[in-house]
Amino acid sequence: MKVLVADKFQKSGIERLQELGCQVLFLPDCSAQDMPQAIAEHQPDILIVRGTNVTSAAIDAARRLRLIVRAGAGVDSIAVNDASRQGIFVANCPGKNAVAVAELAWGLILACDRRIAEQTIDLRAGKWRKGEYSKARGLKGRRLGIIGTGQIGLEIAARGKAFDMEVAAWSRSLTPEKAEALEVGFAPSLVDLVRISDVISVNVAATPETEHLINEEVIAAIRPGTIFVNTSRGSVVDQVALTQAVKDRDIRVGLDVFADEPNGNSADFTQEITQLFGFVGSHHVGASTDQAQDAIAEETIRIVRKFLQTGDVCNCVNLSEKTPATSLLTVRHQNRPGVLAHIFEIVGDAGINVEEMENIIYDGAEAACARIQLGSPLQTEQLDQIQANQHVLAVDQKSLVTQV
Repeated sequence: MKVLVADKFQKSGIERLQELGCQVLFLPDCSAQDMPQAIAEHQPDILIVRGTNVTSAAIDAARRLRLIVRAGAGVDSIAVNDASRQGIFVANCPGKNAVAVAELAWGLILACDRRIAEQTIDLRAGKWRKGEYSKARGLKGRRLGIIGTGQIGLEIAARGKAFDMEVAAWSRSLTPEKAEALEVGFAPSLVDLVRISDVISVNVAATPETEHLINEEVIAAIRPGTIFVNTSRGSVVDQVALTQAVKDRDIRVGLDVFADEPNGNSADFTQEITQLFGFVGSHHVGASTDQAQDAIAEETIRIVRKFLQTGDVCNCVNLSEKTPATSLLTVRHQNRPGVLAHIFEIVGDAGINVEEMENIIYDGAEAACARIQLGSPLQTEQLDQIQANQHVLAVDQKSLVTQV
């Protein structure tokens, strides 16, 4: 099995891949522009990336590629729809960087509250301004608003409680009952959450549904003096509206991610928000700790090992939650060669598509049960044809269409 690691990756991870019997090609400086050529030249079975974009062109260049592993949480850097059309699995490593991102988020929160970056700049310039920087509100007893209650959001919330802050949260899936179980306050809407928060932390995945989730209306509801931190993705926030809010309403902002940030590790980068008083930032490095990268490498190896051993993909993000199937055909049969071929021949002759299937073996391997989801139901005569096979024990068909 040939594995292309087209990004920086832990040395221990490379060694573990080789121990699995993989032929590993390690291109740590491969860019998104270089990747199509690298894939076309080496034709890997598995592609592993950390932050490098996997474009449509890269996927089009693949002939043998079966699995893409994002050694991180988000998959917005991968052309997932193109991978799905080519029958390529896409997997990620969710939650393995949660502590690292939470630690950086809290670094940004503290830097905003105590204006650490501005103080450092003044000290380097030879300025002593204790009178100015003695003005800080502090965090104890204030309210921390968590947007998104995944693992990162919960890690940030836990640290907020350690600072004796009140914690409230909002997410699309959060209910009052879930909030009570998590021991956080429940906000019925995003606007309601930001209105009551002194510190706001954004922790949601980048999807088409979350693009500009923090829009002009939400930003308008943020109170003057609030600290706003985003360690998720730049696309989640309307950065133009946020920039105006920093200028007009004394909102302090800590950003690890930006709209239209560079893809590479080094580039010129100038945006209006980074020049404003009240801004503190970092270079999209939330997950970049040795601890997080070791955990991500270990999870990546687990995904690859499982795939090699069973063909199953852990943490797969592009399997359909629901197929177009309208009928479930269940066939109990003796575990003999040719039975499934007999079934599929009849289904194929009927012009019906198999949407999904599994064949379960009973203890002793004498019998099996095939569960086949079909695009449309078989007719009675076709069911009789299946039943006529000497190795078929029973045939059943039921509708998967919910009756309204």
